[in-house]
This record gives sequence, C-alpha cells and structure tokens, in this order.
Amino acid sequence: MNRSNMSQLHSNRPASRRLHRRFALPIATRPCLVASQPMPVAAPQMLVSLSSQVVKEAGMLELLAAEMRIAELEKALEEARSVAFVDPLTGALNRRGFEKAYEREMARARRSGGRLALVMIDLDDFKRLNDQFGHLAGDKALTHLVNVLQESMRPSDVLCRFGGEEFVLMLPDTAVDDACKAVRRFLATFSSRAIPDVDRSMTFSAGVVGHDYFESLDEAIERADTATYAAKRAGKNRVVIG
Repeated sequence: MNRSNMSQLHSNRPASRRLHRRFALPIATRPCLVASQPMPVAAPQMLVSLSSQVVKEAGMLELLAAEMRIAELEKALEEARSVAFVDPLTGALNRRGFEKAYEREMARARRSGGRLALVMIDLDDFKRLNDQFGHLAGDKALTHLVNVLQESMRPSDVLCRFGGEEFVLMLPDTAVDDACKAVRRFLATFSSRAIPDVDRSMTFSAGVVGHDYFESLDEAIERADTATYAAKRAGKNRVVIG
C-alpha cells in the first residue's frame, strides 16, 4: 500500500467516526433538525376542529334530550286525554269519549254503507239496591255490569256510561235484530251472576235502535231511551226494539 492510499485511508477514518457519532446522537440533541423543522401548523387547526366536533355533538345531545322530553310530555297529554274520556268508576267511556268514538264509527258506516246499532241499558231497581245495601253496593253493581258486558262484547263494540245507572252500547256493522239477540245474551249472563261481595243478582232493561245516517246522536239515543222505557213498563228484565 503506498503513502497516498494510506493518507486517504487515514483521512477517511475521522470522517467515519464523526458520521457514526452524528447518527448515534438522539434526535432531540440535533440543533440542525430542531432549527430546520418548525412546529406543524396543522396542530392548532386540529384542536379547533376537535372543539367544533365536541360542540356539535353536545348540541345534538341537547336536541335529542329536548325531543325525548317533548315525547314524554305528549305521552302524558295523551294519557290525560284518555283519562278525560273514561268513567273513573267503571272504566267504560264517558259521554265525551263516546261522542268521539261515535263520530269515528259513523263516518266509517257512511263511507262503507254499513249498519250501526245503538242500545240503551238501564239497571232495574238500582235505587232499591242502594237503599238496602248502600252506595258501595251500587258501585259494585255498575262495575259488575261493565265487566260482564266487556267479556261478551266484540273488540269493535263501544260501551259508555251515559249517566247514573244508564249505559249506551254501540254495535258497528250490526243489524237491529242481531243487536237485539246479542243484548239478550248479555242480559242472560248478567242476571245469572251475583254481584261480587253483595251476593245478589240484578237485571236490566234495554232498548235497541238502528241508527239512521240522517239523524243526530241525540235523536238516536232518545229513540233508544224511549224503547228502554217501554221495556221498563212491560215488566223490566227485557230487550225492546225501538
């Protein structure tokens, strides 16, 4: 090996050691890299974007909570309306509830050409029961009547406590003769069962009419009431067609 080659070899060693030591240094200790690479400008933008996303999600959660609250209020209102249409003692519809159901069924009957029967039901000797056994027994008699009727009614039939011991039964898609037969079955079942906790049975009188499309609900009920009064005069415990 000549001197020139030896000198090149010796001159390369320090450079190799310096290069080796430079790569061995930790990155954080290299001033040239720190000075030549500034902080990324995207970092603040990422924070801003994250904040916007958080705000957006918080707003969506707030909106969802508001919608859930509105749904709860609407449900409570619907339940309040349902209670307002129901007789609290018997669970049958009251007059307001019956009028709503009647409007629906009458519109359906007009549209389809179907028949609609109305029945007035009046408990026999109800005042005597109250006088002998007290008003609590009278309340149990009313509840007993509703329970028996609802056991025998179709899902489409509608029962209303019209007032006191009077009830109105609406039978959609039913001819008068068929309605009369059904109410007679109801009467036979009701009179065969004793009132719970009273140990006494009762009967009722009923008037059945076919509803005319051109008459009002009040007019139809008045005809049914007249037929019920005729059943009372004929001896009670019977069904009369008006």
